[in-house]
Amino acid sequence: MKLLGLIGGTSWHSTIEYYKLINELAGEKIGHEQNPPLLIYSQNIQLMREQDKDKINQTYLETSLKLERAGAEAILICANTPHMVYDYVQPRIKIPILHIAEAIGRKAQEMGLKTLGLLGNRPTMTGSFIPSYLEKHFNITTLIPDNQYIDQSHYYVSKELTLGNFTDTAKSFYLEQMQLLADKGAEGMIMGCTELPLLIQQEESPFPLISTTQLHAQMAVEFILGELRIKN
Repeated sequence: MKLLGLIGGTSWHSTIEYYKLINELAGEKIGHEQNPPLLIYSQNIQLMREQDKDKINQTYLETSLKLERAGAEAILICANTPHMVYDYVQPRIKIPILHIAEAIGRKAQEMGLKTLGLLGNRPTMTGSFIPSYLEKHFNITTLIPDNQYIDQSHYYVSKELTLGNFTDTAKSFYLEQMQLLADKGAEGMIMGCTELPLLIQQEESPFPLISTTQLHAQMAVEFILGELRIKN
């Protein structure tokens, strides 16, 4: 099995979910009497809350280099938002970063979806790191909520979900946003916060939900077992 380096901590709730899923999914293939070797580096979530892009880029680069020196053969970032560092970090390390949008795009392509709604915090929804990757590699269009709802979504993610607080009020808000995005043409919804699939299950939504955490973990297992074709 290939050695995978995980960068977690944003939040630790999502890191636990990633670790659990990777081990469960690997166990389905190799048997539950064994588990894959993993290197885990947990960041302080305060780094992301400060919103200092240069500091975030540099910290993720330093962490990636530490994992590379420790023997990791690829990097997996255990959250959506920190993929904002991909374009900065990837050219500066020798091993691949398994991009979360690659996992999203593959699933959407399999489902025949060409227009997706994107839900998450402000940097994930307004940043280009997921939409541009999907457009470039899969010709998929991404829609986000109207401006007046972005701050509210950011609040729920940063002040509730990443702290492990899952409320009916937040659930109602996101179900409403899904309907508004569908009205604008979204055929499926990207759950662009690792904690969102913990808040809303597929059976609670009339729209196809793309759980980034589940798909990213599946991608990780494919890499570990040598089944993943790395995209240049």
